[in-house]
Amino acid sequence: MMKHFLGFLPLFLFVLFPLGCRAQSGTQRAQAVPVAVRHQVMLRTTKGDIVLELYNETPLHRDNFLKLVRSGYYDSNLWHRVIADFMIQTGDSTTRHAAPGVQVGDYDPGYTVPAEFRFPKYFHKRGAVAAAREADSDNPERRSSSSQFYIVWGRVFTPEALDRVQKRLDERTDGKVKLTPEVRACYEKEGGTPHLDGQYTVFGEVVQGLDVVDSLNHVSTDANDRPLQDVRIIKAEVIR
Repeated sequence: MMKHFLGFLPLFLFVLFPLGCRAQSGTQRAQAVPVAVRHQVMLRTTKGDIVLELYNETPLHRDNFLKLVRSGYYDSNLWHRVIADFMIQTGDSTTRHAAPGVQVGDYDPGYTVPAEFRFPKYFHKRGAVAAAREADSDNPERRSSSSQFYIVWGRVFTPEALDRVQKRLDERTDGKVKLTPEVRACYEKEGGTPHLDGQYTVFGEVVQGLDVVDSLNHVSTDANDRPLQDVRIIKAEVIR
């Protein structure tokens, strides 16, 4: 989801999603089978700290993201694209030195990552972390950008609105993506961006700092969706 397509608190807050969302995301811990340890990444931003947990079921995206974090790639990057009640996006390393008001968001390291769709286990609930990508017309395999990613905010949906989303998904995915009752319940209670399901790789979720995402999601932006006042990742680091 690079910037040119998709037409359509300093204190930690541990985010507990309701059972339906937790069960679908695979983060419910009380299971008979031990859950593999997941890597976590801390994003220290000028708005506060956000902790991301990465899914083991999307290993190509997980390992690529960890490599970039450990190399310092994300340090000083701007959140260059913010759309209220939709998502916040980062991952263009040239934004470290971008002058105010300049249009940004076109750069990544120059390679892509194969899609790893794991729907309906992982979907675009509020707090989901997903890889940006080029439009279908240029990228029919829906391969991910190697560096640009977004955190979902979205909105809460009524059953009727989800019915309309399902029709849209049927058109875009040839009927392959069906919103399950559990996924629908999460969108009705917690919110998200269901029209992206099965088309962008979701590879993690926010486990601490969703209030920071909320704050960032509502900053004032210019005509290119860049925040008027820069919001920056001070440092990204692997903490588990």
